[in-house]
Amino acid sequence: MDEKQLFRDCLNGDRRAQKSLYDRYAGKMFAVCMRYAKDKTTAEDYLQEGFIRVFRKLNTFREEGSFEGWIRTIMVNTSLEMLRKNDLLADSDDYMRHISLAQPDPGIIEQLHEKELIALIQQMPTGFRTVFNLYAIEGYNHKEIGEKLQISEGTSKSQYARAKIWLQNKLISTNEKR
Repeated sequence: MDEKQLFRDCLNGDRRAQKSLYDRYAGKMFAVCMRYAKDKTTAEDYLQEGFIRVFRKLNTFREEGSFEGWIRTIMVNTSLEMLRKNDLLADSDDYMRHISLAQPDPGIIEQLHEKELIALIQQMPTGFRTVFNLYAIEGYNHKEIGEKLQISEGTSKSQYARAKIWLQNKLISTNEKR
């Protein structure tokens, strides 16, 4: 079944189509949620809430762009909303009190394989992880991130810079253990 027909069947309340939609996109959307979550259980919560919103908002999809892209946007926004309910920057400041603020070496991050990078991103303090994902992976600029997270543009830039330092420190300590 093609994407447009699947969408229309879901819109008409067809339960089999809804299950098919979930089965088709759950894996990809779980990966999106994992980038924002601190662990698998939290990512599953984000995914579940995201799909609830997808099904509630089906009638708002205008069929102008990619249906998968529309679902992805809902998953990102759901993850961000759930992060905002907690103080997403709280653990970031605490972490920064305990590290040296050396300038990040951009080359060290580029040497990572995708799975290693994702595993490291999941270990980041919430604020770092959220801004890093939005900027480096989703492609938002700092002004847009500030608006989405209800923080200043400067705070977004600071969190991104700190995320890079955090990654560098993690990579250095990982390399020292090898």
